[in-house]
Amino acid sequence: MRRLVPALAASALLGAAPVAGRERADLLIRHVAVVDVEHGRTLPDQAVAVRGDTIVASGRDSDVAGRWQGARWVEGRGRFLIPGLWDMHVHFGGGPALVAENEALLPLYIANGVTTVRDCAGDLPNQVLAWREAVRRGTLTGPTIYTSGPKIEGLKPIWKGTLETGSEADVDAAVSKLKALDVDFVKITDSTLDPKLFLYAVGAARRAGLPVSGHIPMADTIEQALDAGISSIEHLDYAFKPGAPDEAAIAADFAAGRITRAEADRRIDEGFDPAVAAKAWRTMAAKGVAVTPTLLVSRTIAYLDRDDHSRDAYLAYIGPGLRQTYQWRVDRAAKATPAEIARRHAHVEKMAAILPGLRRAGVTIMAGTDAGFLNSFDYPGQALHDELALYVRYGLTPAEALASATRAGPGWFGKLDRYGAVARGKAADLVLLKADPLKDISATRGVDAVVLRGKLYDRKALDALLAATRAKVAAWNRAR
Repeated sequence: MRRLVPALAASALLGAAPVAGRERADLLIRHVAVVDVEHGRTLPDQAVAVRGDTIVASGRDSDVAGRWQGARWVEGRGRFLIPGLWDMHVHFGGGPALVAENEALLPLYIANGVTTVRDCAGDLPNQVLAWREAVRRGTLTGPTIYTSGPKIEGLKPIWKGTLETGSEADVDAAVSKLKALDVDFVKITDSTLDPKLFLYAVGAARRAGLPVSGHIPMADTIEQALDAGISSIEHLDYAFKPGAPDEAAIAADFAAGRITRAEADRRIDEGFDPAVAAKAWRTMAAKGVAVTPTLLVSRTIAYLDRDDHSRDAYLAYIGPGLRQTYQWRVDRAAKATPAEIARRHAHVEKMAAILPGLRRAGVTIMAGTDAGFLNSFDYPGQALHDELALYVRYGLTPAEALASATRAGPGWFGKLDRYGAVARGKAADLVLLKADPLKDISATRGVDAVVLRGKLYDRKALDALLAATRAKVAAWNRAR
């Protein structure tokens, strides 16, 4: 990268020899515009000093450069520095045969400026736990991983890699196992889980000191899930549901078997009332419950009848086994009737439109993509930029969208003291951009360099990560 200069050469370019008495940093980024995400502003002509995995100084360039010299430094003039991006909903899976293909996805996150991911369960939980530790030790190249381990489900669920539960005793045993695995949070889904047991599981996990994310059963209301202690609601659909004035009646009818899931969804769609929804959302905000929209995957699947993804350039980075897992949703979408397709389009547009209302109610939006296996054409790394673009398209400001990917995740884990800002004492997880994301959120795509746990990846190094994964995929393609 032409903007990276060895320390002695940098001194010559700046017209001054190293100054005795200045403190030494491993990396110094100079003359850069720092994006203050918390306050939605850009601070011009700043310098940032990094030692180890921590920012040790940040402020006016003249002040920081007067006190610090770097073993390496980056010329940041004309560039914008943001905290590392967090994708708060990803998956790894497809079975043991696809471990290598999943591992090859990890560098894609770094290359796209995503320094942290929250794994929301798949069928490779033990492998992901091992990757988490390997990344921490520095023996595996990848983003920082927070993981739920295996999800809690009912008996004989559609999802593999789960802890099956049919009683409160089963739930207690599952939570104990997750604690023993040292998971970062608990994920609960509802394909076969009894609705009452779902609420019990949420409470059990919270009593064990673990945050909880989940899919709320149709037979439970949002109010019940909030009272049980859920910490984040995954997917915008579940935040749309409390906008139905008769949500409790719909839940009761579904629980009693009087209506199908399709009929329940129709009643929610047709009865949605923004004022009713806003009241529920204000309660969510008061309880500190976040929403992870995963809007990209919902929209991609909704429009599979219209959009041809077979020539997507990013498929070159997705292994053949993982590509095959995409087919399940493609085939399912293809069976829809014209009327069902029209309803699918209308629903995703109506659902996406609630984003500004959630924010006005004070609900924290956490950027998450659902990227990984099964979720068709939802590409790890790139997907986060697409997700943020949709947030702005449907009514968030660029500043709000950026906060959802830099501050909401650390806030959910109680780690804003360490992440979410370019400031002294914060983690040296940084992304150098070519343009200002507060003016145009698409600027997050223009990654010039990434600092991950204090290690600098210039554009050449990022391109090398992409090339390595692409070469692996090409080899797997040839072998099939």
